[in-house]
Amino acid sequence: MAGKLYIVPTPVGNLEDMTPRAITVLQQADFVLAEDTRTSGVLMKHFGINTPMRSHHKFNEHDTVERLAEELQGGSVIALVTDAGTPAISDPGFLLVRECRRREIEVETLPGATAFVPALVNSGLPCERFTFEGFLPQKKGRASRLEALAHEPRTMIFYESPMRLVKTLQQMAEVFGEQRQASVSREISKLHNTTHNGTLAALAAHFQANAPRGEIVLVVEGEQAPIPVKVDKYAKFKQKHIQQLNNIEE
Repeated sequence: MAGKLYIVPTPVGNLEDMTPRAITVLQQADFVLAEDTRTSGVLMKHFGINTPMRSHHKFNEHDTVERLAEELQGGSVIALVTDAGTPAISDPGFLLVRECRRREIEVETLPGATAFVPALVNSGLPCERFTFEGFLPQKKGRASRLEALAHEPRTMIFYESPMRLVKTLQQMAEVFGEQRQASVSREISKLHNTTHNGTLAALAAHFQANAPRGEIVLVVEGEQAPIPVKVDKYAKFKQKHIQQLNNIEE
């Protein structure tokens, strides 16, 4: 009998964001795959969860996916967590889920914490349509990625490190325009969470003067379509008619 893989979101800040169902799944799994067992160990200890843990991170996931899939096919129930948020969203998890789907192993993703949704809603920018871009390339391909998004009409969401935030805002101001509206949310769900709104140029200046700290979500307004100029289809007729009246008066 095949087992089952659970994808379990964990809090991005406040531990009270953990759901009762997520705790139950972690307690009942045969073992937990963790991006960093030390980080997840704090969470497990807080909720009294004693399930064995194994490391599953970007440096070993290519090598362990097949073995884990075989264990699942053998009946194991495995829960996957990352350091914070929902696995596979800019974190390990996609490769294992893909392999499970290929082998027709049951996968269930629990609803729960992820950083970009509260940041998007908090931004006040349109959120009925958006594109999640995750982390930009650190070096090669960074400029071309931004250029490709220059005319994106949907709200754009990025993850960024505090060390690169100012540079990213400056680059976006150059490509998207200094007056493009944006929002920077940091330390979501934690004690000192903040959100700053403004133009890309203003935000770049603010964070250059006030060095940011913590995990950051950057939300950027999409390109706005130009307001169409209303054309008076009778303008030429009116002008000709007025000219004819003027000729008569003369």
